[in-house]
Amino acid sequence: MNLLLLALAPIVVVIVYIYNKDIYEKEPKILLFYNFILGAFVSVIITTIISIIYNYILVLNDGSVLHQFIRAFLVVGLTEEFSKYVIVRYFAQPNKAFNEPFDGIMYAVMVSMGFAATENLFYVFQGGITSGITRAFTAVPAHAMFGILMGYFMGKAKFSKHKIRYNLIGLCLAMCFHGSYDFFLFIDFIPGIWAGAFISLILGFWLSIKAIKNHQEKSYFK
Repeated sequence: MNLLLLALAPIVVVIVYIYNKDIYEKEPKILLFYNFILGAFVSVIITTIISIIYNYILVLNDGSVLHQFIRAFLVVGLTEEFSKYVIVRYFAQPNKAFNEPFDGIMYAVMVSMGFAATENLFYVFQGGITSGITRAFTAVPAHAMFGILMGYFMGKAKFSKHKIRYNLIGLCLAMCFHGSYDFFLFIDFIPGIWAGAFISLILGFWLSIKAIKNHQEKSYFK
């Protein structure tokens, strides 16, 4: 099986799914592409730089639950979601094409899928077919879910007097779900604890479905 296809196929599936959920007023494809590219390169660069700083400052013990909590929520969750947030906040959100709440979900998912594409290529080419199949049903949908939850509130923020509040709620929610997902996987030295990651995914997917429906119903173009 072609590893490149295996790595990118789930990314395409997510993008097509979310794009089709944007029922009433489609976003310019070129702008969606730009957000994807920024996610694939700029967000990854931001994440890499911050991670290098963390690795220099923090010395984390793989066998410590507290240290793995810090790694999951701060080193990974906050860093990766912040790197995506920056693109949505300062590139997508100010654009005139961002003209209804659902656009927050659309652009946040595009940035997230750009990030996920770069990450997935790395892991799949390193880990092979098994890694690619596993990530197609876990990590890639998880990144989409983080993007939907962040984008839901960033979509609300664009048309609210409480812009800063909603933007930060979106960032914090994505970070919390990302952190909780990774945390349960990081503490694999506790038997069966990995199930917590899937519970957080299921809850996140349920909230994501509700978020999509809510913004569809409140579309200004309905």
